Amino acid sequence: MNKNSWLIFAVAMALMAGSAALLVSAQARQKLGQPGVRVAASPINDEDGKPIGNQSVALPEQIAGYESSPVPITRLELDWLPKDTVFGRRSYVGQDGFGALLSIVLMGRDRTSIHKPEYCLPGSGWQIVRKEEVAVPIAKPRPYDLKINKWTVLGQSSQGRAEGGVYVFWYVSEDELTPHHEKFMWSIMKKSVTTGVLQRWAYVTYFTTCRPGQEQAAFRRLKELIAASVPEFQLAAGEAAGMISTLPWAAR
Repeated sequence: MNKNSWLIFAVAMALMAGSAALLVSAQARQKLGQPGVRVAASPINDEDGKPIGNQSVALPEQIAGYESSPVPITRLELDWLPKDTVFGRRSYVGQDGFGALLSIVLMGRDRTSIHKPEYCLPGSGWQIVRKEEVAVPIAKPRPYDLKINKWTVLGQSSQGRAEGGVYVFWYVSEDELTPHHEKFMWSIMKKSVTTGVLQRWAYVTYFTTCRPGQEQAAFRRLKELIAASVPEFQLAAGEAAGMISTLPWAAR
């Protein structure tokens, strides 16, 4: 490597080091925003029954027509996700036997707490058959349409039989709602640069299984559970969905 090459290399290293220092400095100055879901001073357990941290997302224990029970966080999640990630997870079973899992992942200062479901679902053995964006009417604290992703999936039961499923999800911060991963990422960057606030987004998911071909009926029941449970834990509502309409891809 000649003298000029060494000089270029040295300048590049200096620029990268300077950029890294600026990023670290900016992160240190950032104020962490408030979550868009309720957080309680109540730990959630891991698979061994041991408490995780001292907080959890406060999911409703009582929903009319349903029995609920807490579901532990897996060791794989705890090993892979940032240590300041806060979880909420419960299963709900209706009087007719319909069941669904409600799970929330709330980020702290590290946005890598939230991953695209395109990675997680196939890794769990589920094939994504169809993707749709739909709206679920929510009555409280004021009437609004909650836009969500509805994915039809196909997998296998523990007995090896084909099994259908419906997976729905969206993202929520203190004052914004969106079904789009790229929108919440853009919002984090924009708010961080313009206000110095690091938004604390949550990834909300509901999942239910059914016989193949029964996905629409399963989703109708899931919509009822979503409408009944969302007002109990989600703080952002209504106008929040419109606040993100000025983003570059809003016309899609």
